[in-house]
Amino acid sequence: MRDLGAGFGYLIKGQRWVGRNGRWFGFGLLPGLVTLVLYAAALVGLGYGADDLADWATPFADGWSSPWLGLLRTTLTVLVFGLGLFLAVITFTAVTLLVGQPFYESLSEQVDRTEGGEVPESGLPLWRELWISARDSVRVLVRVGLYSLLLFALGFVPVLGQTVVPVLGFCVTGYFLAEELTAVALQRRGMVLRDRLALLRGRRLLTLGFGVPLGLAFLVPFVAVFLMPGAVAGATLLARDLVPPAAGDGAGEGDDEAPAPYRLDKD
Repeated sequence: MRDLGAGFGYLIKGQRWVGRNGRWFGFGLLPGLVTLVLYAAALVGLGYGADDLADWATPFADGWSSPWLGLLRTTLTVLVFGLGLFLAVITFTAVTLLVGQPFYESLSEQVDRTEGGEVPESGLPLWRELWISARDSVRVLVRVGLYSLLLFALGFVPVLGQTVVPVLGFCVTGYFLAEELTAVALQRRGMVLRDRLALLRGRRLLTLGFGVPLGLAFLVPFVAVFLMPGAVAGATLLARDLVPPAAGDGAGEGDDEAPAPYRLDKD
């Protein structure tokens, strides 16, 4: 249980770091603001259309009597919007990191620099870093999508769907948020997606302690934008704990060779 508190501590340390370095806080806000506008428009559209989608998906219930018809479609509407919100929380980080790759890469390097020791660099051109980030994000989102479908189905189970499933949903959200954020620093340390996931699984409570509170905070409008710079800083501090400097020059296996310490993953 100590790891849960330690993970949350890295989140706080990251916010404190950007608080002491105001220029980097402003620098890291820009990608989040752009992404927020796009996601806000998408969620508003989903909010207006979720009930129509529920009606379209349940034509078999048109002849049901009250209150069963309303109960079914209201439940489905809530689940559809909840699924959309769940996916928005997960994908917001991935899209923001992709949009802000140069911003957050510089911020993460600055955190490493101020903390002392070696400052790992990928040695790759920007276009290739963007390609690797986009590819890994898609792979993560596929995993998230599978969990989302499972949790969506379990949401129909009485009692379980209203108690256990939301908790599991936040844990999944927190875990993959932590993966996306630590990827900025871990990729510079030569770690491919498969190795990053294995590393985080080995410290699951630490990962959840960092990611779950962040996922909950991201549910509050606009909070995600203002927390992103500190979240990247905190994830970099977390990565420094997970991967000692001496281990930072290893490379993962892959089909395509890249300048050390970076190799493309085969997964």
